[in-house]
Amino acid sequence: MAAALSRALKLPGKKGSELGEYDPLTQADSEDESEEDDLVLNYPRNGLNRDSCLASGSTSLRGGRSRRIVGATDDVQEEDEEDEWTERLPKRQDRDHVKASQHWSHRDSGREKMGEDRGSAGGSASGIRGTDDKRGRGKNAVRSAFFLVPLFCAMMLVLLCAFLIPCQKRELQKKLQWEKALGDAGGVTSPPLALWDVDGDSMQDVLLGVTSRSNDTRSTPGNKVFSVVAVSAVGGQELWRKSMRESVMWIQCGLQFSGQPSWPVCLLVGKSIIMAVNGTSGKKLWSVPLKNIESQAVLLPDLQGDSVPDLLVATLPTDEALDLSLTLISGFTGAKLGHPVPFNLTGQGKLIGPLLHETQQGAYCILFGIGNVQAIFLRDLYVRATREMPLTQKLRRRDPKWEGFRKNNSSSLIHIYSGSESVEFLLPLLAGFGNSRYSLDTVSNLNSSRSDWVLVYGASKLSVLRQKDLHKEWTFSSPPIHSQPAVGHFNDDGVLDLFIQHSANGVMKTLIVNGSNGHLLWTAEFVCPRLVLDMSVVATSTGQSAFLFWASEPITGQRNATTTPGVSGAEPLIRKLFLMHPAYPTVLLELSSTTDTAVTSAVSYQQHQKDVTYFTVSSRPTPDSEPSAQILKSMSLKAAITNSRIVRLGSSTKTGAAVKPGAFEVNTFFRRLSFKL
Repeated sequence: MAAALSRALKLPGKKGSELGEYDPLTQADSEDESEEDDLVLNYPRNGLNRDSCLASGSTSLRGGRSRRIVGATDDVQEEDEEDEWTERLPKRQDRDHVKASQHWSHRDSGREKMGEDRGSAGGSASGIRGTDDKRGRGKNAVRSAFFLVPLFCAMMLVLLCAFLIPCQKRELQKKLQWEKALGDAGGVTSPPLALWDVDGDSMQDVLLGVTSRSNDTRSTPGNKVFSVVAVSAVGGQELWRKSMRESVMWIQCGLQFSGQPSWPVCLLVGKSIIMAVNGTSGKKLWSVPLKNIESQAVLLPDLQGDSVPDLLVATLPTDEALDLSLTLISGFTGAKLGHPVPFNLTGQGKLIGPLLHETQQGAYCILFGIGNVQAIFLRDLYVRATREMPLTQKLRRRDPKWEGFRKNNSSSLIHIYSGSESVEFLLPLLAGFGNSRYSLDTVSNLNSSRSDWVLVYGASKLSVLRQKDLHKEWTFSSPPIHSQPAVGHFNDDGVLDLFIQHSANGVMKTLIVNGSNGHLLWTAEFVCPRLVLDMSVVATSTGQSAFLFWASEPITGQRNATTTPGVSGAEPLIRKLFLMHPAYPTVLLELSSTTDTAVTSAVSYQQHQKDVTYFTVSSRPTPDSEPSAQILKSMSLKAAITNSRIVRLGSSTKTGAAVKPGAFEVNTFFRRLSFKL
């Protein structure tokens, strides 16, 4: 009854403030469950069991306590039989209290023995935990570094791509836009312009011949001073200047000496001298005096075995009864190889060539002529000049098929083309030839020596001449052609097409002819710009070519030549630089407009920027009837496209109907356009 009353009233003795407090009123209620309590005491608490550090002290304690509980259980059961029904409900709750009391009293007795064990192992355990903590912190730091460092690098790369690189490209485009005054009325000889990297910045610089006036009457006849100037492509700074005794007709760069591959050799070709200079410094390497030089130098294979390509030029012979001479020159020393070889070509007209050609059988030939086209094997030319055979077997090679084209058995000349109409132009059918025709680069010359030819004859007939059998592929008749055709890809058939110009009665007509069949692909008419300047062709990322040419306002619809703007002379003639891409044949981009008269031009590829620099040498009018100033101007094509103006042509500019594109579409296309070699 005491136990029941205590539980009912929830006396303080049942459960104290501490878990280990003992209640005498509930002692008897827990003794009848001694076995169950013993199992409870053996149950692991807080990770401690029989095998823990408390095992030795707790085993004896459990045994004694268990015996006391068994003895006391019989007395309690006899005393409380009559109240059994009242005790069954709270009995489980009392047993839980006894179990907790016995557990904590058992734990307190075990702590005394455990203290000694912990005292000895505490130092080593804390040391191990400290070492483990340091190792853990070190591993976490390494893991954080492996995560944060790549993240930081990626962020910096994004910032560089988003801000720094575009800024550098814009800065470079600005540096590629400049102009430089060269001289006065003495002007610049034509063609004076050559492109080569002379300062080692991977960008083609400008080399040009300059003629200026001198105040010193003792200088040269006419008070003229002749020189060659190298100008940096970036900014237009003068790199070096070389004085000459006469005007320079051609500047050719790219000749490589075997012992000095790091710097190029440039040839300065005048009327009576050829001088080789260091392209980086302008220092003279060698010179050879010649009389009446009529052509640029032609790069030949090595004839002497000194690992340096040799050269050939056309000159007028001393015997006036003969027409032309070919002279061999050592590329290494500048010495003449043997004597000039004269020819009687029995022709009239313009000088054609000379050009190097390699036949399909691997035999080298020299193509040249006056109003016609003849050829001679390089082997035969070398024997006639030196009376010796070439050193290598390749140079001694002949092509039996070409030997069948000889005029007669006693002649060394091979007949290529002649007719009643005089030949005006002969050039290799090779993309980019117009930009590299004066180059002495071995690769460029090798490619051009294995192609078919573009032939213009009778001033108005255009043909492609096959090199395999010397037959015409097709013939296109046009108005008189006044400038050398340009070669590029207009359509996507993989065959090079031809761009030609014709001017008459104040109107300039431009045409593009299909290279595969000679049909007309594109045509447009403009006010005549009153200049004769070769057009330029640049390759683009689309696989087609972009065409650059100078003209005045386009003529659309009905026109009257007498009222065409700029023809009457009442107002200054505005000359414009246009860009045409085959993707939009009815649209032109006006890149520049000026009253200057362009004398010559050239394009230079910037591979890293996928851009093109367009160089022009122009004559600029000056007030008070003073001599015109000569201006060298550089322009980035991408920058010019960004600031260009769209000019729409008539629907008749291309065979077939065309849909007029919108301005946004055109601007998006051209601004994404990139240029390549």
